[in-house]
Amino acid sequence: MPSVECGDRLGVDVAACRARLAGFRQEMYRSFTLRRDALFEVCEALLCASGPVMVLPELSLEAVHRRGHGSTYAALSAGRIDVQRLRGCLVGLPLPRTSGGQIRLAVDVTPWPRPDAPCSAQRAHCHRGCGCGGTRKTVPGWPYSMVVALEAGPTSWTVPLDAQRLCAGQDPTEVTAGQIRQVVDRLAVAGQHGPGDPPVLVVLDAGYDVVRLAWLLREVPVQVLARLRSDRVFYARPQPGGARGGRPGRHGPAMTLADPATWPAPHARHTSEHDRYGAVAVAAWDRMHQKLTRRGGWQQHPGPLPVIDGALILVRAARLPGDRQPKPVWLWHSHPTTAELDLGRVFAAFCRRFDAEHTFRFIKQVLGWTRPRVRTPEQADRWTWLIIAAYTQLRLARGITDDLRRPWQPPLNPDRLTPGRIRRGFPRIRATIGVPAAAPKPTRPGPGRPKGSRNRHQAPRYPVGKQPKTDTSHPTTTTQTR
Repeated sequence: MPSVECGDRLGVDVAACRARLAGFRQEMYRSFTLRRDALFEVCEALLCASGPVMVLPELSLEAVHRRGHGSTYAALSAGRIDVQRLRGCLVGLPLPRTSGGQIRLAVDVTPWPRPDAPCSAQRAHCHRGCGCGGTRKTVPGWPYSMVVALEAGPTSWTVPLDAQRLCAGQDPTEVTAGQIRQVVDRLAVAGQHGPGDPPVLVVLDAGYDVVRLAWLLREVPVQVLARLRSDRVFYARPQPGGARGGRPGRHGPAMTLADPATWPAPHARHTSEHDRYGAVAVAAWDRMHQKLTRRGGWQQHPGPLPVIDGALILVRAARLPGDRQPKPVWLWHSHPTTAELDLGRVFAAFCRRFDAEHTFRFIKQVLGWTRPRVRTPEQADRWTWLIIAAYTQLRLARGITDDLRRPWQPPLNPDRLTPGRIRRGFPRIRATIGVPAAAPKPTRPGPGRPKGSRNRHQAPRYPVGKQPKTDTSHPTTTTQTR
């Protein structure tokens, strides 16, 4: 039987890793304010299950779950979690940083599909990508906005820091800005980010109103990097010494991303060789902005609309995985000039954003995040935070377990173990760090509904909420629906 501990090979302190994991479990247990023992054992069963979680009551069959099968749904229904305390505990853990000490965050929305649940409230139309060529692009469900910290190199790990369910009628840009602001504030309170530290870099994919997001976060020590749609139009700053006698111009020559004839000479260039994408050429333009109009989120803006400068970046790769034909990728960085930007690191940071997809796939397919058929959105929120707590424990256990691989799987280095392989060794780790939950008290089940009676109280039905309509037909607008 292989040893559990591999910290000597990784060059880490095994005792410190075990103490950090045990401390997080204690703090997580204290954040459960009602039915904490049942909630904690559900999380334990998630980590010690031998396979993917398919049905929630089956977690009660695990040896670490000492309660009945009804306690799992009862914990989600009647339990309570101090989410603010758990959030503060997450940001207090060691976070990955770049060589310059910068923290990089990724924000993305992932759906919990609930198409056949008319009795569940606060459902919205969630975007759901489909590679089958179908016309259905949305599904009723609960969309969750996730904030994760990114590691420096290619990996299947991220550090979940926050999750917030989006409700129909909310402005996605304002919700995302508020979520980022709260995460940065908690980082400052935890001592993870101070006045002399580099700004936190927030990386997003296409679909966000990145220009408005940068405006809403203008007083927060963050920089925003996001992918743009190729139909956008940007403008340079007007040249000094324009026509006399008129109002000074606000917009210079237009640059249509889809028309190379309108592109001026770039202010900076960078070329590099990438193992995955081959030769990568990056070009950047300083102080590029969009012509804002009073549509979408800018309708209620007081006073004149602002001019928000940023660096416009074009990335061209020689190849893509699967021998696909690469397309140019447009990025927009909230820092207005490229003199202080390392374009190679900017491209690497955008590539790391896709590590969040590995996290979403693991918590859905293995930990069973979207498997329970809970009815209320409050139950979905509690289950979401249990999933995040379980995933965090797997991340903290990376330095104290061996590669328990299947015979048909290739071996991995200790520093490259995936969340699935860490989960196989967690039952052994659990035996060395203790369990704060108390043993269940002996009890008997209640009488339940009298035999032969029927439930005459029909559950209410709720319509699927709709997002507010935004006009994206004009190529110069900055409103992008997510």
